[in-house]
Amino acid sequence: MAGYYGMVVLVGVAWLVMAAQCDVSCGGRDGREGVAGSPGRDGWPGVKGEKGEPAVVAGSSLDAGVLLLKGEMGNRGLQGPMGPKGFRGNLGAAGLPGLPGSPGPEGRSSGHGQHSPQDARSAFSVIRTDSSYPSLNKPVTFQMTAVNNPGDFTAATGYFTCRVPGIFYFTFHSVAKVSLCLRIASEALTDKLGFCDYNINNDQVLSGGVVLQLAAGQRVWLESFRDQQTAEDLKDTQEKKIIFNGFQLFS
Repeated sequence: MAGYYGMVVLVGVAWLVMAAQCDVSCGGRDGREGVAGSPGRDGWPGVKGEKGEPAVVAGSSLDAGVLLLKGEMGNRGLQGPMGPKGFRGNLGAAGLPGLPGSPGPEGRSSGHGQHSPQDARSAFSVIRTDSSYPSLNKPVTFQMTAVNNPGDFTAATGYFTCRVPGIFYFTFHSVAKVSLCLRIASEALTDKLGFCDYNINNDQVLSGGVVLQLAAGQRVWLESFRDQQTAEDLKDTQEKKIIFNGFQLFS
């Protein structure tokens, strides 16, 4: 029985010796690589670093710790050459209409060529308010103008001057307390048309009229003439009124 236990002990020692030798000289096979683990979570953001020092100009004779200061502005350089003309832009919106201009001066016709119906219109009506007796054989002048369109009659001289050739009608009316003779005169007439009224201290109306065909530049006027008036009549200064009218019928 004792021998049996001794045998068991020897076998166990022999097994331990062999195992120790295999740990030193016997080589085992490499094992398989392990499975990669799950990625870890992102870390927390780091703390913001401090602001760095300003750069120093390389090659400067100043100390490394001294910064370059901004210098004064230099003189303005010469103007460069003009660049090429740019493309034309789009047309802008229309501006606001300007103020109307003042009317121009009224034109005058030379009497030649064609005239529109508007140009052919001519009319005047003038009044003499001077109480003195009109000078004999001279154009009667007038102090008031009721109508003078477009200005063919000159009140200061008593002449109407034809601007557009055509047919005209002229008429006059007078009121006086003394004998008065008036006639319509014109370069288009061979004889002057005279009208007289003889009156003593009563208001009397004298009238006369004529239709004339005038060429451009011909004149028409009203004048006083002597017939049976006395010398006292010619010196009369009582109130008198003479109205002279004319207008163009058609050109």
